[in-house]
Amino acid sequence: MRTPLEVLRAYPPHDSTLTGLLASRAGPNAERTLLLYEGREIRYAEFVARAAAAARALAQRGIAHGDRVGAMATSCADYVVLLFALARLGAILVPVNPEFGIDEAGYILRHARVAAVATIPSALEVARAACAPLSPWLMLLEGEAEGVQRFDRLVAAAPEVALPSLPGPETTCLILYTSGTTGFPKGVMHSQKNFVLAGEGFVARMWLQPEDRLMCVLPMFHINALFYSLAGTFAAGASLALVPRFSASTFWKTAAETGATQANIIAAIGNILARRPRSEFDPRHRLRVVYGAPISPDLEKIFREEFHVPVMIEGYGMTEIPGAANNPFDGEKRSLSMGLPARHPDPQVKFAELRVVDDSGRDVPDEKVGELWVKTPILMQGYYRDPEQTAASLHEGWFATGDLVRRDADGYYYFVARKKDIIRRRGENISGAEIDRVIGDHPAVLQCAAIPVPAELGEDEILVAIVKKPASETSAQEIAEWCRVRLAPLKVPRYVAFVESLPQTATHRVAKFKLRGDKTLLERATDLAR
Repeated sequence: MRTPLEVLRAYPPHDSTLTGLLASRAGPNAERTLLLYEGREIRYAEFVARAAAAARALAQRGIAHGDRVGAMATSCADYVVLLFALARLGAILVPVNPEFGIDEAGYILRHARVAAVATIPSALEVARAACAPLSPWLMLLEGEAEGVQRFDRLVAAAPEVALPSLPGPETTCLILYTSGTTGFPKGVMHSQKNFVLAGEGFVARMWLQPEDRLMCVLPMFHINALFYSLAGTFAAGASLALVPRFSASTFWKTAAETGATQANIIAAIGNILARRPRSEFDPRHRLRVVYGAPISPDLEKIFREEFHVPVMIEGYGMTEIPGAANNPFDGEKRSLSMGLPARHPDPQVKFAELRVVDDSGRDVPDEKVGELWVKTPILMQGYYRDPEQTAASLHEGWFATGDLVRRDADGYYYFVARKKDIIRRRGENISGAEIDRVIGDHPAVLQCAAIPVPAELGEDEILVAIVKKPASETSAQEIAEWCRVRLAPLKVPRYVAFVESLPQTATHRVAKFKLRGDKTLLERATDLAR
């Protein structure tokens, strides 16, 4: 097995752009499989030609440097082509969850002021309605719909025209919207260099080899899929098996049939697989490394002893700071730890630095709990059209994560709690304030507060505590139905508790930390999953 540095040095130098990285890897790997999708293999040379044709087709349609293009679709090969084609033009991909409703998708697409949207038939009408009053042109990454052009046909008809000059490495290529404590998503901007560096960091994290095949079961609007699976694949010159959506019942069969050697998961996926019938397990799989977080000792034992996956890597990152920490592949792995600051394969490249600070920004001693601050070359460029939030999150180059952690004497970091009003459910950040706002509009609701409660499969479930208006009546089922119409399925609360009052702070805000400490609240709540 080659070291991560040997892997990177096996390829020609590049300019830290997506186009440059692709050219560097495609030269020696022209006939090697890059993408495997629904039984079809796309080789590096074919991908280079397709991405160039897509760039010409998009340029002909008027997409230029700095333009934003939404992608409201499940993972597919042309999703990746679209990203690289836009990057060649200096344009920007804006991924959107295809399960979002009109309001959720509309906020992102309108805030990003997209010039076009690539979608799929099931999300087409939502995408069309969400863009109003903007009028971007629409295209389909897959499927058919009357009056909407398919992306692949657009590419096939691309004219032989000269492309503009290559963009630089600091050119923005992605805006990923992440929920914030205000309830309104923030657009996290990342440069092409950030994408490339994240991929190289992933090579170091996983000791990813050119012969490896990553299996990607997480969606392309997720930082894990983009900055770890996809960027890592290109950085190593490896191959990627794209799965449109995670299926617990077919996970092991898919791993075996695709020949995957590595995979990235989230805690919920790991716990679901651990609880599935063992009849679904396929011993033919070749997975040797799985990355995920958090990984409990019991889960690691099941994967190692029952699923025969020898290496589990746990780490930490956020949309603003991908891949900030991880347990070392080639060193001691500490249970329930976020690990050590992430390293680049080249020791000469300064990479992630971590601090634990108090409320005044002063470093605290080892074993003391404080907020995690991170400085990394993969730091976001800022929040799109939100200079105030950008300034508030940065302190002389350090990003304040809002997460409470502790560091042991050997420099390993451990997650303690979230400082922000964020609920972590099935690998996604959900704003409690957004749920408060939606339920607060219900005619029978006087006041409400959404909080996280422990989920059986790890991470959080959503509980909403509600004070009803005098003489008003509603039910937990009615509240859930109200949410289903206005929120993505992931954001619909599982538990609803009707209470007489909510605890208040001195400034008359709901004291959610007190609600979280009320152990009787969950017992009194209606479980809508039953």
